[in-house]
Amino acid sequence: MGGTIDKLIEMRLTAMADAFRIQLNDPKMKEVPFEDRFGMLTDIEYSSRKNNRLRRLIRNAEFDQPDASIMDIDYTSGRRLNKDFIKRLATCEYITEHRNLFITGATGSGKTYMACSFGMEACKQYYNTKYVRLPDLLIDLEMARNEGTYKKVMAKYANPVLLVIDEWLLLKPAANEQKDIFELLHKRRKKSSTIFCSQYRMEGWYEQLGGADGPLADAILDRIVHEHTKSISKALMLQKTFQCARYTD
Repeated sequence: MGGTIDKLIEMRLTAMADAFRIQLNDPKMKEVPFEDRFGMLTDIEYSSRKNNRLRRLIRNAEFDQPDASIMDIDYTSGRRLNKDFIKRLATCEYITEHRNLFITGATGSGKTYMACSFGMEACKQYYNTKYVRLPDLLIDLEMARNEGTYKKVMAKYANPVLLVIDEWLLLKPAANEQKDIFELLHKRRKKSSTIFCSQYRMEGWYEQLGGADGPLADAILDRIVHEHTKSISKALMLQKTFQCARYTD
């Protein structure tokens, strides 16, 4: 049977090969019907591949807090967290609906942990996920522009099904940085979801983007709330989106 095991390894069915070797060395397995034995081998290989895929997704996501878990969220009084709502978000329903999620609160309130928890849940459902701080994202794009790899780096952030942007608008972005933000959000709209973590409530984002003096402020906010009714006013659009999916300390 060594030839069979070698062929399995050559086909990269290593988990199945290891399990088959164990079966061959177990006398009790001779009494098990072939179909059942083959089913066991298939299940082991399948589980191994799924686990490897999950580990790869988590590693590539580059979470700031890779140990974050929905199960460990603190619901003690004073945090105003709706446990049922958190559980609903953990189903990743907002991802299938291409909705964005906004997490706002003061420094140290647990925004990053919460965002990474949702990101982990997305990985567990095998969604390609990416975490990044906005300052790092902007630096990454600026360096890529200088090195001639802008499209490649932009795709790194535009393509994930779920993108977690931490420290969103912590600092007011410069004009060229706003262009990068607009380009990224434009590429992601209507086909993916983004989690925005910010110290500022959504009502303050317009001013952080330069307000009336920021030529892209309206355009950026439009890309964030794109999936909602366009016939209502900007203020109501923001309110509707905010109520739909948000966590605020």
